[in-house]
This record gives sequence, structure tokens and C-alpha cells, in this order.
Amino acid sequence: MTVYITPFFAGLLTLFYIALSIRVIGVRKSERIGLGDGGHGGLQRRMRAHGNFAEYTPLALLLMLMLELTGTTPWLLWALGLALLIGRALHAYSVSQEPEPLKFRIAGMGLTFTVLTAAALILVLQSAGWILNV
Repeated sequence: MTVYITPFFAGLLTLFYIALSIRVIGVRKSERIGLGDGGHGGLQRRMRAHGNFAEYTPLALLLMLMLELTGTTPWLLWALGLALLIGRALHAYSVSQEPEPLKFRIAGMGLTFTVLTAAALILVLQSAGWILNV
């Protein structure tokens, strides 16, 4: 079986993660903050956007990979991948802004939780033999 959908999104999301990292590094360098946030609100926001991305994205990609390996229909994997990418981008954008546009943060987390929940439920149902290759 060839796996190609999850690696595509893993690549895009990794590039996004690197961009978030560079944004944190840029403030650290310009403000000479080596550790922590130094009380700098902008750095706090960038650190949380970066950290939240690192907290949720790997699990979602792992679930997507398991779905792909179990033969889940490609359209569902593409939908999950796009929802994850859009959700993570909306969340990172929102958390990085002052004042924070809360509707984007809520939408971003909603999409991310939808991906995690849908993928987890499908895997449980597939494993229990209740559904096949959704």
C-alpha cells in the first residue's frame, strides 16, 4: 500500500511549524530573551501559537496515518488533512494577534478537535469491525 496523503499534509504542516518557530526566534533575538518570555506579550503569544501547534498536530497526523494504513477512503483523508491545516492556521493566526480575534481561535480549535474526534472514532469503529474502509 502506498501512503501519500498523510505525508503530504505532514510536509505542509512541518513547514508551517518551522515558520512558527522562526517567528519565536525572531522576537527572542530582537528582544534578547534567551529563556522564557521575559514578560514580552508578543513573545508569549508567539510561543503559545507554536506550542499549541506542537501539542495537537502530531497526534492528528498519527491518527491520519493509521487511517491511511487501514485503507480509509482518500476523500476522507484529504478532508481531514485540509481541516487540520486550516484549523491550525486559524488558531496560530488568532493567538498571535493582539487583540485576539476569538472567532478564529474558536474555529481553529473546532476544526482541530473535529479532526481528532472523527479520526479517533473511525479508528475505534474500524478496529471493532463495525465499519469497513469509511
